[in-house]
Amino acid sequence: MNNAKPFHTGLMWFRRDLRVEDNAALHHALKHCLQVHCVFMFDRDILDSLPRADRRVEFIRESLVELDAALRGLAGRADAGLIVLHGAAGHEIPHLARKLGVQAVFASHDYEPQAIARDAAVRGALANGGVALHSCKDHVIFEREEILTQLGKPYGVFTPYKNAWLKKLDSDDTRAHAVADHASTLAPRPAEHRNPVPALGDIGFKPTNLSELRIPTGAAGARQLFADFMARIDRYHETRDFPGTKGPSYLSVHLRFGTISIRHLVAVAHRLTLEGSPGAATWLGELIWRDFYFQVVANFPHVATRSFKPEYDAIRWEHGKHAETLFTAWCEGKTGYPIVDAAMAQINHTGYMHNRLRMVVASFLVKDLGIDWRWGERYFAEKLNDFDLAANNGGWQWSSSSGCDAQPYFRIFNPVSQSLKFDAEGKFIRRYVPALSGLPAHALHAPWDAAPVDLMAAGVELGKIYPRPLVAHAQAREKTLHRYAVVKKNDRR
Repeated sequence: MNNAKPFHTGLMWFRRDLRVEDNAALHHALKHCLQVHCVFMFDRDILDSLPRADRRVEFIRESLVELDAALRGLAGRADAGLIVLHGAAGHEIPHLARKLGVQAVFASHDYEPQAIARDAAVRGALANGGVALHSCKDHVIFEREEILTQLGKPYGVFTPYKNAWLKKLDSDDTRAHAVADHASTLAPRPAEHRNPVPALGDIGFKPTNLSELRIPTGAAGARQLFADFMARIDRYHETRDFPGTKGPSYLSVHLRFGTISIRHLVAVAHRLTLEGSPGAATWLGELIWRDFYFQVVANFPHVATRSFKPEYDAIRWEHGKHAETLFTAWCEGKTGYPIVDAAMAQINHTGYMHNRLRMVVASFLVKDLGIDWRWGERYFAEKLNDFDLAANNGGWQWSSSSGCDAQPYFRIFNPVSQSLKFDAEGKFIRRYVPALSGLPAHALHAPWDAAPVDLMAAGVELGKIYPRPLVAHAQAREKTLHRYAVVKKNDRR
């Protein structure tokens, strides 16, 4: 053991990096301390605002069971492993640090305003006891101000950001952080913290349909999904927009909770891109979008509550009971537009929504129904297994035209055209809106235009079996163009 290490005892604080492989904070903790304890915090400041049955909490809990086992295996001793606490991080982490007698706490960076405030409070409390908080980059390739324009400003447009990102990328940026070489540093847990990972009920939550949905958890689940995607990645650019097709990687929830390393994914995607895979090149672009939105939140924190483009906050949205009625129908998948309703049924039942459909339903809420994008953003934040403030906010502001490099305000998705283009045979709609499953494909996308004989044969009675459209798209489009006129003179796109 290297006695030149600067700290005798350290504490590794797992957050959104629930793996041992290529974990930057764990690497630094093991490398710089003679012994390292590991902790995960079920933070009540976050959990108390969630519904009592939440797939994300169950996903975390199942992933922690694997992480605990992985740490014990890495250490080669049964008394090692993960300390799991339930309380307020601002109090519990400094308290644990004092009790363990650590000199340093290690964690990965977080970029959300609430997390930054939490870390500032923890850092201050630790400092009062003479303990340092060391944080490092882990779940992005480039962060904060690592990529700037020639004027030294953060990017607000994606394409030049992507070009600069690709130009800057080298092998050091994707090199894995060695952990196994320092595994002997992992310390035994104190006797009072050798309990297994708490059950959901122990922290006030109930089981969900996570196992029924067969969503793989932990690093093993991430590896399984990635291996499956590797067999399909070359066609990703052709399949990714079709919700009835197995096109995406389905790794978003694993990236969200760090059960797989972004460095590993980018290294593979970049190598395959250089080898000529068009699917890998497209997927690499999506990973760069992820970095882009993280740097937006880090450099323009006002986007968490306001439009990136301030003039878009002057838009007058629908309000009052009428707006609430429209919003409720959207949430419940009762808009009368099958592709929208199918997508909402998907998110409500599974916590997942296909990326193409996220754009379709967001455009529909904002530009067909005239509802403030923040309402939809909050709903997705509650429902999505892979909810990440940066990506969710970026996506909603893109759809509402108020954000960085957003679609022009006059670009308004036609839900029927989108349905015909990306679910032509109605495979996805039939799965999630079974009431329409008997309709032929030509009548499925706009049932209000279907022939009475087709509706009768399928047992579909509009207004009873399936709702009539909340709005007429053509009329809603004109209303939206008028609504957005307040920003037209300031919008160069």
